[in-house]
Amino acid sequence: MATSISRTLKLLHQSTCSSLKCVGPFLDVQWPQAALVPVRTKKRHFIPPAVGLKDRSHAEQEAKARAAGMVIRQEYMERPINISCTAGVFDPYIPPEGDARLSSLSKEGLKQRTEQLRQSAASQLAMRKIKDHDPEFSSKGFAMRAQEIFIEAHMALTQFDKEKLHSLVTERCYPEMVRGNRYKTLRWRFVESLEPPRLVHARCPDMITKGNLYGQVTIRMHSRQTLAIYDRFGRLMLGDEEEPRDVLEYLVMERHLVNPYGLWRLHGKIVPAWAPPKEPILKTLMIPGPKLKPEEEFESLNYEVPKPKAVQWHK
Repeated sequence: MATSISRTLKLLHQSTCSSLKCVGPFLDVQWPQAALVPVRTKKRHFIPPAVGLKDRSHAEQEAKARAAGMVIRQEYMERPINISCTAGVFDPYIPPEGDARLSSLSKEGLKQRTEQLRQSAASQLAMRKIKDHDPEFSSKGFAMRAQEIFIEAHMALTQFDKEKLHSLVTERCYPEMVRGNRYKTLRWRFVESLEPPRLVHARCPDMITKGNLYGQVTIRMHSRQTLAIYDRFGRLMLGDEEEPRDVLEYLVMERHLVNPYGLWRLHGKIVPAWAPPKEPILKTLMIPGPKLKPEEEFESLNYEVPKPKAVQWHK
């Protein structure tokens, strides 16, 4: 029965293909027989999905693929590298406790004096390398320039000017300044400088290669500032706009010395170990109001919402 059906289909296929022709205005070509093979005669195999493939771990799947002779491409854990700035502060400056020089007769004072001599000697060598790439660099003039960069960077932060902020701070310092400020309002103001800013530390590290130099300079700045942070509802979370505070900071400025178009930018701050801890920020909470009766309205009661008191803040 199967032989007679296949023979009948074969004869029908040959007669159909021999009788068909492609007729056109310029063509009278006979169609090839291979182009008219019925699609229904093709064999289609059902491949069931692998049982328990989702339950297998990546190691089991890889072992099974290796046993089957499949070559798996090796995966590399790649991390982007930014060569315009370093990843941290090289040999950070250690401020003396209380920002005062102890007596050289005591053990702690002698240790502090020895550490200062060691740091000053290394700073002089680093400043020579910096002046080789930046002839206009000077310890006195640069301290004032660093203070101006600090003020401009914080003004750009309060105005959320990202383009200007990127030109004033490094890629390492930028996420530290903008983290957590998305739904907050910042009010910052530089009142005055209590002491002239001065250069206290300098280093000239290299990265990746020997000649790829970076200049890092630490500036001591003692000033008076005001800071107030408001949440997205306009409630005061930290500080006070009208009450200035004395702030002692150690700023780290950095520049890519090899790059002829490099600029000095704010790289970070050094927080001494003896600095007092920061007070926590007051978070927004719902203040329970008066209980109203069904016939009363809140506006008619003239209820005053209490305002939070200003707290001491440290930067």
